[in-house]
Amino acid sequence: MSDERTYIVTYDISDSKRWRRIFKTMHGFGEWIQLSVFQCRLSRRRRVELETKLRELIKAGDDHVLMIDVGPANKTEIAVMSIGKTFSAIERKAIVI
Repeated sequence: MSDERTYIVTYDISDSKRWRRIFKTMHGFGEWIQLSVFQCRLSRRRRVELETKLRELIKAGDDHVLMIDVGPANKTEIAVMSIGKTFSAIERKAIVI
């Protein structure tokens, strides 16, 4: 049984240089949804890795990151209403390296 959970990670970073570093970091953990919003499927270990990296990159008191736990990844049906541009759901697929 997988311990992956679905998270929505969103951030408000006051410095553009830090924002770019966080944006690049997030690409290694999830799928980009829009400007400062990512959808991530993370095991407990990967969630801790992400949280640790984000804590190292942000400036406490100036920056803000939210990690919203949506629920177990294999049981969560994310319903998104998109106004404006078309939203494409993120599909789970294996990546062979």
